[in-house]
Amino acid sequence: ANFTSLADPKAVGSGLRALTTLMHEAGHAAHFANIKQPSPLFGQERAPFSAALAEGQSMFLDALVQDSAWRAKYALNADGEPIPFDIIEEEIRSTYPFSVRTLRAMLSVPYFEKALYELPDEEVSAERIQSLADEIEIRIQGGLGPRPILSVPHIISDEASCYYHAYVLAEMCVHQTRAFFMERDGFIVDNPSVGPTLSKAYWEHGNSRSFLDLVKD
Repeated sequence: ANFTSLADPKAVGSGLRALTTLMHEAGHAAHFANIKQPSPLFGQERAPFSAALAEGQSMFLDALVQDSAWRAKYALNADGEPIPFDIIEEEIRSTYPFSVRTLRAMLSVPYFEKALYELPDEEVSAERIQSLADEIEIRIQGGLGPRPILSVPHIISDEASCYYHAYVLAEMCVHQTRAFFMERDGFIVDNPSVGPTLSKAYWEHGNSRSFLDLVKD
């Protein structure tokens, strides 16, 4: 499997976002490399493949970057020392209460696309589209967001338009899957049963089963 990321895990200062991207794309690679179906058509990323299923697998892996257990073991400095746990705890306590804002920002994109495609043709103009984006941000996020909706590249990309709702569904999938492992095994990081479980439950099916059925099972 091949995937790309601007991150270089060996480069000091590669950045949290770059590392998250690396893990995200690695999640896609692990998923598609483990599809076990009789035809390649079960493993292509176009419809009827579930975008929510695909993003759920990539986001499950990139969630490890924020996992305190993963950070305590693998986020090391140049001397091989882990981040002190009191710093990890401080970040969790100071940022977690506001994490719902990120989810609301994600939700605003599909709501904007829905409103845009329902807009009467005679109302479509650059000014109206801009004002519509602002209206959605205010309604969903409670105010104009730090990342304007119209800066999201998926909206104007032919293969990714009307796609962003998948990230919202995938976010729920990640939390549900992590809760499953914590309830069953008590831990996720370096758990040897995680890979085989994901492969059996999600990966090997490709697009032969629907996303919601897989999550329910």
